[in-house]
Amino acid sequence: MIRVAAVGDIHMGRDSRGLFRPAFDTLHDCADLLLLAGDLTHHGKPDEAQIVADEVAGLPVPVVAVLGNHDHHDERPEEVTDILRSAGVTVLEGEGAVFQVGDALVGVAGTKGFGGGFAGRCGSEFGEPEMKSFVRRTRSCADGLRTALEQLEQAGCAFRIALTHFSPVPDTLAGEPLEIYPFLGSYLLAEAMDEAGADLAVHGHAHQGTEHGITSGGIRVRNVAQPVIRRAFAVYHLHEHPQEKGAKVA
Repeated sequence: MIRVAAVGDIHMGRDSRGLFRPAFDTLHDCADLLLLAGDLTHHGKPDEAQIVADEVAGLPVPVVAVLGNHDHHDERPEEVTDILRSAGVTVLEGEGAVFQVGDALVGVAGTKGFGGGFAGRCGSEFGEPEMKSFVRRTRSCADGLRTALEQLEQAGCAFRIALTHFSPVPDTLAGEPLEIYPFLGSYLLAEAMDEAGADLAVHGHAHQGTEHGITSGGIRVRNVAQPVIRRAFAVYHLHEHPQEKGAKVA
């Protein structure tokens, strides 16, 4: 059994220094890795990123992250990424990482993702250049996620996790205003997951959404935005036996 701790949308700044560290220090008792699903900072400023880095530095489990839209706001995502990596965080964008957990290889594929909407009510690469660019950005993120998941399978991973900031399904957006669904995620992310395969999908971004969802291909999706899970992290279990394989709330 693999224990996956996850949280997103912690939006750390000077006023939240040390807020999550006491809980994170307990991870060795309940989890094998920690996933951070984006929006780790308030405005994507380097000093905020350093606070996040200090919060997770030296934890007893691997820490894997993707950035969110807030982490891009100050237009310095590369600096934010470098600061997190300096603290030992694996930051992913269109790539994957493999971790040895006991006797099993666990792979995490990550991308921030982007908006666009969901099947039947989504944007398309048609019309003005701005609209084409919007949807192409989402498609590019989805393509990177698909490739990363495929590479993790080729690497022999027993478990594969898709980590995004934006949602791949509308299920976990329930509670958000319908009008903003296109800005909260895209079906292209779920399509990539279903085509490549994954055991669990984790995202954030939707603060008023719902924790549980599922793709049309049967991949279990969890919205781990901190305002949704209302704790420092949620833990999900991945079981190796084929009849039990999947994610469930601990």
